[in-house]
Amino acid sequence: MLTWEEFEKTEMRVGTIIDVNDFPEARKPAYQLTIDFGTEIGIRKSSAQITKRYTKEGLLNRQIVAVVNFPKKQIGKFMSECLVLGAVGTEGDVILLAPDLRVENGLRIL
Repeated sequence: MLTWEEFEKTEMRVGTIIDVNDFPEARKPAYQLTIDFGTEIGIRKSSAQITKRYTKEGLLNRQIVAVVNFPKKQIGKFMSECLVLGAVGTEGDVILLAPDLRVENGLRIL
């Protein structure tokens, strides 16, 4: 069990996807995402295995929730700088977590 203090260390923030590219070097089908988290955090990159449910066009300008205070992770030649959050379906497909209404980029999730 986590304590409240431990949970509070995880910084989940809202960001808007501003660029999406294929990631052919990934072991499993994935996209490379560029996400705007507002002026305090800025622009971060991430890879996400979300190709089953989402198209590149459908992801552009979409708001998502991501963890922004994990260490960077090298994935092939790509450096992932945050972890995009989603629910994993029964067939391994990911459904992105997102606010119901458009909000300011960078808002913290509690």
